[in-house]
Amino acid sequence: MASSVVSLISVFVGLALLIILAYKGHSTIWVAPVCAMVVAAFSGLNLLTAYMGDYMRGTADYVISWFPAFFLGAVYGKIMDMTGSARSLANKLIGLIGSKYAVLAVVLPCMLMTYGGISLFVVVFVIYPMGYAIYREANLPRTLLPSAIALGAFGVTMMAIPGSPQIQNIIPTEYFGTTPAAAPLMGIISAVLMFVPGYLYLEYRVRQVRKAGLGFTEDPKYKELEGLDNLPKWHWLCGLVPLVVVVLMLNVLPKILLRTAGVEWTPSQAVVVALLGGIAVACAMNAKQAKHLMPAINQGAQGSVGAIMNTACAVGFGAVIKIVPGFELLKTALLNMPGNILFTEAVTVNVLAGATGSASGGMTIVLEAMAGQFLEKAAAVGISPELLHRAAAMASGGLDTLPHNGAVLTLLAVSNCTHKESYKDLFIACVIPPVVVGLVVPLVWGLFI
Repeated sequence: MASSVVSLISVFVGLALLIILAYKGHSTIWVAPVCAMVVAAFSGLNLLTAYMGDYMRGTADYVISWFPAFFLGAVYGKIMDMTGSARSLANKLIGLIGSKYAVLAVVLPCMLMTYGGISLFVVVFVIYPMGYAIYREANLPRTLLPSAIALGAFGVTMMAIPGSPQIQNIIPTEYFGTTPAAAPLMGIISAVLMFVPGYLYLEYRVRQVRKAGLGFTEDPKYKELEGLDNLPKWHWLCGLVPLVVVVLMLNVLPKILLRTAGVEWTPSQAVVVALLGGIAVACAMNAKQAKHLMPAINQGAQGSVGAIMNTACAVGFGAVIKIVPGFELLKTALLNMPGNILFTEAVTVNVLAGATGSASGGMTIVLEAMAGQFLEKAAAVGISPELLHRAAAMASGGLDTLPHNGAVLTLLAVSNCTHKESYKDLFIACVIPPVVVGLVVPLVWGLFI
């Protein structure tokens, strides 16, 4: 027991070290294995075996399972970006909404793009120029822009709204045998409860800064994008149609094939086909911009490697944690905590997502280790796997958005803002509501519904 306690303490030490080093801007690719070896050393494991065996196996398994989705998502996003399709759609929405509602004009395009399958990392780069122009016209401090982008891109369309092609909504299907549209009522209610407080807070901040007389300041590193002025007026359809195609191919096409031809796809296979469909439609609708297509494919392919490796290395860290004696103590404590199994799952996913700074990484670690127990305990009390799916997906997008999260670091770097300038608003709007709702809704749902 003493060695298990020491091992458990080392787990928390390793997690803390991972958070601190990532927060300071160090790459997860080397930080994660170093922290994993700290845990392994204090747990009495052979370091060489733990690194070359368990750590690398966990990292590689994640890459094998999810690289097609990362790769195709990055390519799809880059095509939408470099052809101006996403910007045309954003401009159309901005024209309809107007700078008077600056926050909404930024949030809605982000939500539409992420629900349409574009990676949130790509959305950051696509939306920032649009948001920059909106906030400049509305004379709002540029430091408020990151929180608006995060609310739209990092939020409900990633984890709560049923049918999303984002990986955070696909991973649970592999463990619970569900579909991306699992538990629609729970997801929609939670999405509203998460989004409304965050949005109202950002509108409150707009009124606050205007009352204080604060206005827009130029970003010295920002350069206006060129070459998008000669696009036809209908070009916004090139941004909308591929998004619709991805969502329909993910959620409708598999059902049609199963009923008419007896062909059954797994959700991860459906994501690949849906993204291929989105890429094909985007390329076809932008045929006159053929010169941009191959560079977009190349850049998307290159960008996908770094994105998946950062997450996969965090999963490799979790693979080592899973085999140390202290993790058994932690699992036992979590599985026996007060509350129903949905609440237990939500707490566990939230904690690991926060510790690793990755929604998909933290959720994968938990489900790899505990999905079987979750299913067993849920079945014993009549809770469906669909509810387990939605609770896990929602919980993954709570504490993951802490300062060391890769998407947060990318967003602040692109926006040329510091944590001190922008993270407080981002935390209040994009961390507190998802954490509260992601815990309270599963607790209530499991007890009364």
